[in-house]
Amino acid sequence: MIEKIFFNILAIALFCITFFRLIQKNDTSYIYLLGMEFIGIAINFIELLITAPFHWGIKVIMYLFSIIIPGFLFIIEKIKKIDLSELFRVVLVKILEKVGKTDKAKTILNNFIRKNPKSYVTRKLLAQIFEKEENYEAAISEYMKVTELNRKDIDAHYQLSVVLNKNKQNEEAIVVLQDVLKQKPEFEKATNLLGDIYFEQERYKEAVSIYMTALRYHPGSYELYYSLGIAYTMMNDFQRAKEFYEKAAEINTLAYNARLNLGQIALMYGDLDEAEKYFRKSMEQEDLEAGSYYYLSEIALLKGDEDRAKNYMNVAVQLDPKAYKQMQKDPVFTPIKEEVPPPQEQIEEQKEEKKKILTQREKKVNKHLTKTCILIESLNSDEMRELDAESQRDIQREDKQK
Repeated sequence: MIEKIFFNILAIALFCITFFRLIQKNDTSYIYLLGMEFIGIAINFIELLITAPFHWGIKVIMYLFSIIIPGFLFIIEKIKKIDLSELFRVVLVKILEKVGKTDKAKTILNNFIRKNPKSYVTRKLLAQIFEKEENYEAAISEYMKVTELNRKDIDAHYQLSVVLNKNKQNEEAIVVLQDVLKQKPEFEKATNLLGDIYFEQERYKEAVSIYMTALRYHPGSYELYYSLGIAYTMMNDFQRAKEFYEKAAEINTLAYNARLNLGQIALMYGDLDEAEKYFRKSMEQEDLEAGSYYYLSEIALLKGDEDRAKNYMNVAVQLDPKAYKQMQKDPVFTPIKEEVPPPQEQIEEQKEEKKKILTQREKKVNKHLTKTCILIESLNSDEMRELDAESQRDIQREDKQK
């Protein structure tokens, strides 16, 4: 009897709350909930009439429909500060997205936003859909409204900067990211994106400053140490670059690019044994990458072992046909140029399909290091160190001027 009294009081109270919400918000979403609650209450009423207990499965449905589901939804409304009508549309839109009916999903969101222009949740969902469609102008517009509605949502601000970056509005993205990092300096994704934008704009010192600040919060981050190595490489401060590449390689023993770059730097300074050590270590992680074999071929030539140089170069060309063109341009390979056969067209096409995907900055750094290696082949290690010292003096002079 106590159970029945408790059930009836709670079920009728929830029914009344739902009814008043329907009138207050004038939203048909609450009709579905009312219908479900009515079914649960009706089951209970029928059980009272026949004076015989129902099967436990029917009782579970009764409690689910009358109390558990409505109560759960009202708790979500309270905690998440989201109306049932919003929640209903969010769930519906996500289902429509899954089945590929994106236009219908956008129509539902736009109709709801017209009636509820301050609906933060649905605007954010609409912005995400626009972003997936690469309609960046529309996505930016929605994300800006989202950030106005909830200035404390750091993730929304960050996502706005991501879309601005994709839309080539880098200066605007920088302003947003700087604001994000003021509020949340440990936000590593924001740090990496801001550093990448600075890198793209060749503002390497500013990128270094951002990465160094982030290290206070993430002292064990491979990505930050590797990024610092890349930035210092582009500034021609190879000694500092080496320090950060080594730290990155310690943190991530599978760091192919960090070891490859360390080998290139060692090669610049004429330390062939150290360079060979790094290239061999990089092969342990990525044995199907051409870069290490290419440089091992160069080292073998510098050590006077033409047969080994040819073997390494043949492997490099098989792994990446572009290595052949690069070899033809590099004078250091003159002794073996005629003895390394060009790649077959079929192999070239196959390798192009399987080629490892590098980020734009990795391509830029690899190109810079390769170019630098070729330029300094005629210099000895002392001259190289003098150039390095001159680079350091230039950096110090610029810092003093600032």
